[in-house]
Amino acid sequence: MKSEAVVRPYRMTARADAAERTGERILEAATEIFWERLTPDVSLDEVAARAGVSVRTVIRRFGGKEQLFAAASRWASDRVGSQRDQAVPGDIPGAVVVLLDHYEEYGSRVLGLMAAEATMPSLNVVVVQGRELHWAWCERVFAPQLAGLHASVRRRRLAQYAALCDVYTWKLLRLDADLSRRQTQVALVEMLTSITKES
Repeated sequence: MKSEAVVRPYRMTARADAAERTGERILEAATEIFWERLTPDVSLDEVAARAGVSVRTVIRRFGGKEQLFAAASRWASDRVGSQRDQAVPGDIPGAVVVLLDHYEEYGSRVLGLMAAEATMPSLNVVVVQGRELHWAWCERVFAPQLAGLHASVRRRRLAQYAALCDVYTWKLLRLDADLSRRQTQVALVEMLTSITKES
């Protein structure tokens, strides 16, 4: 009797873990297809095939396409947030390293997404979500530098930090100016440090 009591919770835990891994595979598959096509109009058949599950499993877990897209968007946003949240508030050089890790992996995709938004308004929700995440990150990471500033100065300074840390700034330095990652890092630290000294 005791062995059965031990085995049952173990099986339930294993089943829950397997279900969670299946959900992750589905969300990852949906996200990959989205980035490849930059459209929320993703086929459930294709998501299921790439995740190695049945369409019925996808529907049972997430519902229709809209619900799957919303869940995948939240999942991807949480992953980006976890990666960027490794930055320590007040540490400008460390924050730049984290930021460049993110842009080296996702920068070109984000630029493509923002360009596609003009012709596909349905992408607006993803762009807005990304913009909100970016501003919240800047407010958290530069909180020590923003502390104690007059409201109008603080607002301007936060906007400066957000602009300097924006994906378009990365594009100008890394892609357009063809700077190495190291030189891009130095340039961003110099600019961010420079405006911080003006406080």
